Amino acid sequence: MNFEETAVQKELRDLARKFAKTELAPIVEEDEKAERFRPELIKKLGEIGLTGIPLPEDYEGAGLGYSEYIVAIEELAAVNAGYSISVAVTGLTQVILNLFGNEAQKKKYIPPLASGAAIGAFSLSEASSGSDAGSLRTTAKKEGNYYVLDGTKLWTTQGDIASTLIVMARTGGPGPKGVSSFIVEKGTPGFQYGKREKKMGWHTSHTMELIFQKCKIPAENLVGKEGDGFKVAMTALDSGRITIGAASLGIARSALEVAVSHSQQREQFGKPIGEFQGIAFMLADMAVQLDAARLLVQRAAWLKDQGKPYSTQAAMAKLFATDMAMKVTTDAVQILGGSGYTQDFPVERYMREAKVMQIVEGTNQIQRMIIGRSLTAN
Repeated sequence: MNFEETAVQKELRDLARKFAKTELAPIVEEDEKAERFRPELIKKLGEIGLTGIPLPEDYEGAGLGYSEYIVAIEELAAVNAGYSISVAVTGLTQVILNLFGNEAQKKKYIPPLASGAAIGAFSLSEASSGSDAGSLRTTAKKEGNYYVLDGTKLWTTQGDIASTLIVMARTGGPGPKGVSSFIVEKGTPGFQYGKREKKMGWHTSHTMELIFQKCKIPAENLVGKEGDGFKVAMTALDSGRITIGAASLGIARSALEVAVSHSQQREQFGKPIGEFQGIAFMLADMAVQLDAARLLVQRAAWLKDQGKPYSTQAAMAKLFATDMAMKVTTDAVQILGGSGYTQDFPVERYMREAKVMQIVEGTNQIQRMIIGRSLTAN
């Protein structure tokens, strides 16, 4: 594993950083307040090659790996978590189709997603099934050449703007083995949007309730075989934990940068507050935790790229990086004092963005369960 960035990784970082600073930074505060998402920015990201980084070139992807992918995710999240997560979720849709879809599905759905022309979504959770994903109740009943979906899904990131959604529904008996995975296209009769969640943060990223009422989708939209859905979902979540870790790096890094700058400029008792041991030690701990998290995320990405087992390492990376981001952003608010608690400075937004990272793609309690089981399995 190489700790030094390759030329390609550096190029991607520079590309994503430039886009974030020129396209996102000028509008982020305004759009956060308005809860506005701009799909045209995803199209622009696609035009510069940042929406299909880990997908094969045969399907309009960049043919690179997660070691490259996490670099772009971090840089986007350093300015706005919402657009970073949008790219990651659309990427998750592509990864699922690439791993489990048939050739016809790959050719039809991946290129628009990889090129930024389309946006994807992943819908698993329901009111009664969050961490216990295998208990979902939405049903998909086979009727001739169609499946008929009935049920309600919750917490679907960008479910209202996605043109291609991967939806988990029950085709068999209770438990994980009865779950299957389906491609649902925007505008399908019987598919409608419910409420949009009013969230603490991530306001540019819409989180939706999806309602399926006798929603007929072609049988050819089944991903894999009946009963594969839980395996599809868990595999997707393993990948998603790496990108959530990467996004957490971006948020925490920006918070640290603001805190360092403030500590150099803000004076009390005749000197910059960064010269006081209490502040200097806080900054030192923040920097150490950020670097440690980066190494864990890089290791998980490297293992995935090498085709080696990485589920436990992805759980470790997600757990540590998201807890780190929450601590670093909280400390950044503390270092800025009263200013940090106002919307005049971005650290309060970073803190709100960091909180949900500990919840999505499996709560950090679930990550500890995964890691603990890996230790006691043999």
